[in-house]
Amino acid sequence: MTNEEKKCIAKFEIHYTQLLNQAGKLVGPLPEFAASSDALLALYRTMVQTRTFDTKAIALQRTGKMGTYSSSLGQEAVATGIGSAMRFEDVLLPTYREYGAQFQRKVAMSEILRYWGGDERGMSYAEQPHDMPITVPIATHIPQCAGIAYAMKLRKEPRVAISVLGDGATSKGDFYEGINVAGAWQLPMVVVVTNNHWAISVPREVQTHAQTLAQKAIAAGIPGEQVDGNDVIAMRHVMSNAIEKARSGGGPTLVEAMTYRMHDHTTADDASRYREQAIVDEHKLLDPIDRLRKYLIAHHDWDDAKEQVLHEACAAEVEEAVNSYLATPPAPPETMFDHLYETLPDALQSQRDEVEQLGKLKKGGDHNG
Repeated sequence: MTNEEKKCIAKFEIHYTQLLNQAGKLVGPLPEFAASSDALLALYRTMVQTRTFDTKAIALQRTGKMGTYSSSLGQEAVATGIGSAMRFEDVLLPTYREYGAQFQRKVAMSEILRYWGGDERGMSYAEQPHDMPITVPIATHIPQCAGIAYAMKLRKEPRVAISVLGDGATSKGDFYEGINVAGAWQLPMVVVVTNNHWAISVPREVQTHAQTLAQKAIAAGIPGEQVDGNDVIAMRHVMSNAIEKARSGGGPTLVEAMTYRMHDHTTADDASRYREQAIVDEHKLLDPIDRLRKYLIAHHDWDDAKEQVLHEACAAEVEEAVNSYLATPPAPPETMFDHLYETLPDALQSQRDEVEQLGKLKKGGDHNG
């Protein structure tokens, strides 16, 4: 076929949304919800609450009171925008930095601390019966999200399943399989790719030659778009549109939220070994909390006194959660077997019995000593 005979049979575009720039100035039309001071202050409070929690959790890990922890520093607007756009009856399938969404969905801070402290009870949320626990395996929850969304569609429930993953997860087969079935079956599902530029130590430009990660949705036949993930107003706006489209039968959407991982990948990582501090310092200027604070000061009578009251309230809330976590007696070691099978196979039952007996002997020895 000659060049003259070739013709374009399809065209695609990826759109980017930013409403509040890094200076706290509006650069796009204000969504209806954002005209309310209460709505904006709720978003701001969640971000401050999340960062306060994050700081304390890192301190717990550094002092040996908790296990490895994944920081959400710099990414608070992504999770906050997701959580605020969801209905309680929707289902969230998070990875390990979506604390802002989880807190809005009634997951307790103490439960998150228990999770990172190695306590399985931290994955059973007392006040949130719908959501899945934190997912550490990469991208495996995207097909699970599709399955949940398919059940919602079959039952004709006006609910939406939302999964969140990192940029590195878009290189996994699970990701493509999940969005492909979501498109083929037009499921009530939203996939959020938190593009924080790093898959542990692998930079985004080494992972893929694609111009955007949002365009990976095109192969699945679903819409894909980018949003400034450090602009919580834009994040909430884009997520609300995608979720309500899915709820009304309009099918899935992939949202790529552009942000930056300001901390190490986890507390077991040292990011200074693979990235330059100068680049991190550049991204500090895009801080989502600073950005909204500037807007609140300019347009909603926010001041230093109110800021101080907010920080004190968040610190007290976090401290209460920490005390609850530290006061929780550890689960007996034999409980590690309790959620593997409905009925344990004989080989595992004998192991459980042995562990339980060793625990009783140790308890008796401690008591006698």
